[in-house]
Amino acid sequence: MSLLTIILNILLPPLAVFLKHGLGTTFLISLVLTLIGWLPGVIHAFIVND
Repeated sequence: MSLLTIILNILLPPLAVFLKHGLGTTFLISLVLTLIGWLPGVIHAFIVND
């Protein structure tokens, strides 16, 4: 995982997921989790962008 990916996972989780997986179910899950609460979105982004 690059430094840029780590920073994006923390600051903008949906963007980090989009850059790795594109538009799809994973991106939508990340977006919803980030809207519900920032921390669930960050956790999801780190798990998905492993």
